[in-house]
Amino acid sequence: MRPNALTPFRVLWRRRSLERGCRWTRAELQHHQQRQLAALRAFAMERSPFYRRFHAGKEQQPLEHLPILTKATLMENFDDLVTDRAIRLPDVEAFLNRNNGPDLFRGRYVVLSTSGSTGLRGVFLFSTEEWITALAGITRPMSWAGLTGGLRKPPRSAMIASTTPWHYSARVSASLATRLLPALRLDAAEPLESMVRRLNEWQPEVLAAYPSVLRQLAEEQIAGRLRIRLRSVATSAEVLTEEIRRRVRQAWGLKVFDTYGATEYAPIAAECAHGRKHLFEDGAVIEIVDDRGRAVPPGGCGDRVLLTIFGRWTQPLIRYEISDMLRPIAGECECGRSFQLIESIEGRVEDVLLFPRRDGSREPVSAHPNLFHQVLETVPAAGWQVRQDEEGLFVALAGLRDVSVCEPLTRSLQQMLQDQGALVPPIRVRAVDALERGATGKAPLIVSRLKKSYAHS
Repeated sequence: MRPNALTPFRVLWRRRSLERGCRWTRAELQHHQQRQLAALRAFAMERSPFYRRFHAGKEQQPLEHLPILTKATLMENFDDLVTDRAIRLPDVEAFLNRNNGPDLFRGRYVVLSTSGSTGLRGVFLFSTEEWITALAGITRPMSWAGLTGGLRKPPRSAMIASTTPWHYSARVSASLATRLLPALRLDAAEPLESMVRRLNEWQPEVLAAYPSVLRQLAEEQIAGRLRIRLRSVATSAEVLTEEIRRRVRQAWGLKVFDTYGATEYAPIAAECAHGRKHLFEDGAVIEIVDDRGRAVPPGGCGDRVLLTIFGRWTQPLIRYEISDMLRPIAGECECGRSFQLIESIEGRVEDVLLFPRRDGSREPVSAHPNLFHQVLETVPAAGWQVRQDEEGLFVALAGLRDVSVCEPLTRSLQQMLQDQGALVPPIRVRAVDALERGATGKAPLIVSRLKKSYAHS
């Protein structure tokens, strides 16, 4: 959707409407969910040949008894799942391949795509009205962070994310790019020196960046090369660690407002002024489940998230699976919102590295991302990344200030894996100029280039 002067006003009006949900009691929220869910299921059954097959005989069953929709199933049945019967996946993909700007598919639809980091690319459509709602949702955390200047005096901001045209952050930026909202947009893959120079010239009040970039910028601010005075710092798209929070406090005296989302639904959760993460349950039913699809109780860690998104009439997503591991918690927040609280976002199931067992038994050792965080977070570097391949583990340390840590760090990692019962592979720890980034500019902390069957062989 091409930016125009009215878009920010429409987004702000829609956001105010959405914020009514923050004042609902839990009972009112659940009533809203039930009404929205009934409308979505009825519409999908009427307009989508796929859902008529997929939910056949289950029309009266509760949501948790419906089958799970994976990305693979979505893409295999794309043409039958969408409710505009004129849409065909080859046409959408051809549009993505040739379009480098904010044009709409067939003049009606915003098209987004995932990078395929979990092994399969996803394609997602939004009508213009659905996209306005999505923009309103993605800007909600700004008001939670206390940035309530509105359009009369919007803060001067800088966003560092992907500029790939089909990526969510790039389309959000393009849709809101008007003179009413002064913003500098930088690609996360831009060299650090160039970022620092442009930020010093722009002097933003608000900074939004991937955690991996934010960590480097905090180091630059502490060193005195970056010289910006911020009112607010926000991050999303990667795991935010306590060490990055600490460095931001040291650099700017601010806490980081973390937002968690996905291309399919953003934001899924955000932090309030009290630093607690709330799920945006007024826009979706968000199920945190284990590897067998069973609801995870408060305190447990889920293996999957299932999203049923309200108001997505073009491409209904009902119990759509994303492989993120969330930990729900019980209790209420001081902010008064009735949305479900989550303690942490543990990463993706794909971030769990598998290793053969030292005793030769068939079941592999699963090394949770937190194990690597515990060893690597205090390393005197601007960023780290663990990559698993056929040769073992490669640990990249960007901006390393003391190369003498590499050898003891190798031993710590070896000991950590031995303590888990793993057959320890060769481990290489090296200083690098920059972390490896994907197509959308993200620098995942943990990357496996092995098939999950590796540890069973």
